[in-house]
Amino acid sequence: MIRVENIRKTYQMGEVEVRALDGVSLTVEQGEYVAIVGASGSGKSTLMHILGLLDVPDAGVFEINNTDVTKFSENQLAEFRNRIMGFVFQQFNLLKRTSALENVGLPLIYARNGKKSDVPDKMLDLVGLQDRKSHHTNELSGGQQQRVAIARALVNNPQIIFADEPTGNLDSKSAKEIMQVMSELHARGLTIILVTHDANVANHAQRIIEIKDGKIVSDAPNPTAPAVPKMGVVEEPDVRGSGFGLQSLFEGLTLVKQSIRSLNANKVRTALSALGIMIGVAAVIATVAVGNGAKAAVEEQMSQLGSNLLMLMPQRRSRGGVRQAQGSVSRLSLADAEAIRTEVDNVVKVSSTVDGNAQLKAGNLNWSCRISGVDPDYESMRSYQPQLGRFFTDEEVNSRAMVCVLGVTPVRELFDGANPVGQQVKINRRSFTVIGVLPEKGSAGFRDYDDTAFVPSSTAMRRLFGKDYVDRIEIQIDKPHQMERAQTDILTLLEMRHRTASGTFEIRNLAEIQDAVSETSNVMSLLLSSIASIALVVGGIGIMNIMLVSVTERTREIGLRKALGARGSDIMSQFLIEALIISFFGGCLGIALGAGVGYAAQRFANMTVLFTHESIYMAFGFSALIGILFGIWPARKAALLNPIDALRYE
Repeated sequence: MIRVENIRKTYQMGEVEVRALDGVSLTVEQGEYVAIVGASGSGKSTLMHILGLLDVPDAGVFEINNTDVTKFSENQLAEFRNRIMGFVFQQFNLLKRTSALENVGLPLIYARNGKKSDVPDKMLDLVGLQDRKSHHTNELSGGQQQRVAIARALVNNPQIIFADEPTGNLDSKSAKEIMQVMSELHARGLTIILVTHDANVANHAQRIIEIKDGKIVSDAPNPTAPAVPKMGVVEEPDVRGSGFGLQSLFEGLTLVKQSIRSLNANKVRTALSALGIMIGVAAVIATVAVGNGAKAAVEEQMSQLGSNLLMLMPQRRSRGGVRQAQGSVSRLSLADAEAIRTEVDNVVKVSSTVDGNAQLKAGNLNWSCRISGVDPDYESMRSYQPQLGRFFTDEEVNSRAMVCVLGVTPVRELFDGANPVGQQVKINRRSFTVIGVLPEKGSAGFRDYDDTAFVPSSTAMRRLFGKDYVDRIEIQIDKPHQMERAQTDILTLLEMRHRTASGTFEIRNLAEIQDAVSETSNVMSLLLSSIASIALVVGGIGIMNIMLVSVTERTREIGLRKALGARGSDIMSQFLIEALIISFFGGCLGIALGAGVGYAAQRFANMTVLFTHESIYMAFGFSALIGILFGIWPARKAALLNPIDALRYE
């Protein structure tokens, strides 16, 4: 079954070379019970580790079942250890905070053969621990722990059992029980290779190999070995899974379960690791929500100004380095507005606008606000349909009627919020009849859009401000894609009417202003999100640091898992899963915290906050990505550990 020829193993201890094995040759037949004995430092454990594929020789021939294993890859060695070999260690090497049943089933995770879940139960029954299956390892005696280790070694139905000082940490009674179990396993047909320095333990074997200074000094049958009747091999057949997908799912769920258990063993450390991710996710969600809210508020305010609007006004000019007022070169008139209405294609509505400030008085109350003279089209262009009363008509504009429509603010200040329709109000000491109340528009920055009053444009020009021109003309175009063409046509028309050169008038496109504001909001949101993402990166560094500590603390566990058949990819997957769980936990808490911060800002700071699914998905996905990226190095470090070096780690 096993053939080694002239194998050598040398360790470098500082500047000194220590030859642990120096030309060892031996064979082991199927069904043999072999004891390897020798003093401490003789090389017997090194030999067993090489035979168990936990270590590799520097030179020599090593065959198992006529297969040269010296050329095997790491994955092939792991598969061989899992499928053909079972290990019983002096230190038991059981996982803490884990039941006996779960310890026994550990090799099945890496077997990839779809073993039935009741196999660990049967193996515990075989070693006499039927009533201790659910007990954790710290609730078992030394002898019982070693029985669990033996059951674990048998769970994959191996061809050979390696036992390294299996009674070294046991009292005499427990040692006797364990050796009885080993003899029974041999009687069932298993090949057993036992390493010990205890002659009484070695006497249970049929063959004793003595090793000294890395060389075999004797290899002979044991005449005093107790006669054990052959009981026949009781094998647990490999029951294949119904499909690769189901088996992969089982392995994945098992790894997740074990990862949660490992993290749960250090709750405070896990929580601190998740804290950085929580803060980062919360910061991203809160800042994006505030940025989206600000953008939505601006868009709402811009939409209240109307859609597809153009604002025509005289161009400012400079003379002698002094910038002059608008209209100092050429001015707009009511006739220009009418010409634009009738002669330019794609124009839907037109309103002349005259602005100024005036003093309003009702009874003994005074209020100063902005007065705008506009045309009836202004109502629908700017969505100013009165909430009470009505807007003025074309007849009232033509007759320079003394009527006005008030905003919410002057209504509150002059009429204490009561319905003012039909009441008289004096504007610059002229009496006006209130015919309507404007809808509430809110404020932006220092400007209150509700602190205004509208009068007919002709009334404002002739009876309030004494102007024979308008400040600007506002124009609504039927379709957005016609805006550019309409601008060109309007400027051409005015240049012809005023006989002026190009550049005398300018047109501002509200859609372009809205796009610019939206773009600015997007940039600010991106900037805030980038700053908040720094917290996520810091959280990822925290995860990496904690995972590196975890790898160091669990080095022996990693060595055990590799001895039981875990591949490097299995170890890497487990640690990556742990990093992802921390990120997931932190991400969930971060979403809750970010939502709380956003709602607090909305309630107490009167800020507009808008949460979107995209921002939540982005923050959560970024946290998962952080977990993977910063978990790769610790996971890879764990995956590259040498099995025997990890098992020897203190």
